Amino acid sequence: MTSVIRVTGAWTQLLGDWLDHEGLSAPAIRAVLARWAPEEMVPLPVWNELLAQAVALRPQVLAPGLAIGAGVQPRHIGVMGYVVLASGNLGEALLAYQRYERLFYGVDLVTVVVAGADIEIRWPKDAPLFNQLSDSVGLAALITFLRRQVDSSPAASLISFVHPAPATAQERAHYEAFFGCAVRFADSYTRVRFPASYLAMPMPHSDPSLRVLLDRQAQALLLALPDSDSFDRALQQLLVKLLPEGAVSLPRVARELCVSVRTLQRRLDARGITWQSLLDRTREQLARQYLADHSLSLGDIALLLGFSEQSAFNRAFRRWTGQVPLQVRRLL
Repeated sequence: MTSVIRVTGAWTQLLGDWLDHEGLSAPAIRAVLARWAPEEMVPLPVWNELLAQAVALRPQVLAPGLAIGAGVQPRHIGVMGYVVLASGNLGEALLAYQRYERLFYGVDLVTVVVAGADIEIRWPKDAPLFNQLSDSVGLAALITFLRRQVDSSPAASLISFVHPAPATAQERAHYEAFFGCAVRFADSYTRVRFPASYLAMPMPHSDPSLRVLLDRQAQALLLALPDSDSFDRALQQLLVKLLPEGAVSLPRVARELCVSVRTLQRRLDARGITWQSLLDRTREQLARQYLADHSLSLGDIALLLGFSEQSAFNRAFRRWTGQVPLQVRRLL
């Protein structure tokens, strides 16, 4: 596992923003950060070393990992941030995190379990490339992101780290004050636990980067079905919502539209299209829009279109267009 763990290049911008906030020039660190484009994957040891170098410039800062993570913005999370923001509630956002985590780390790490009346998000102990600093940044960012996006500012009921406790009681107290709950160290998992009732909390906020993405989706849908009526528009919007979840099927769409499968097929027949042709046309138009955004990797685009692997997207795109996605991207 450890040989393939990475972090998305967008995540490294979080450190650059913290350096700006602290008024640190840090030319050597910034030179390394500049090497990584947002769509690239940065080896975890490189990220750990950059964090260590940065916090050494501010030795007086208490629990610096928390301060860095608290500066998180959706753009630092990459495509996963877009999808989380587009979720209807915290439960949908959590499912989006699970689906897209490998875009962030390069592998799937998280598990979600029920712990009594709580939901617990766990990361494994057997990922030794993680350290106290990088885990602190990650959990601080997660809690900060949730507090900003979800009404009522939910706090976790438990935070735990697999790493040893900080050396001083003052720093340990700072962790509890930051997270607003009990914090354990040297635990069996790095985990976040919160009441299951939070899953129904709405996600009412968005940001300009999400707005841009949704605008592109809307443009693509108009191209997919240019002569659309209210039913067509509802169908298009539903496809865009379900594609990133990897949950598009004719029965699922019919159920969401509150019609029978036969009725939906009849309406598509009346428009001279089949279910598969509609799905392919929508995916193709969305793919062209996404390919024009060079901040999205081909892996990002594959998942946004509902493919489990980039290779499946490549094959489908060649079938639609006779070209591979990279050829088209070079022309955009």
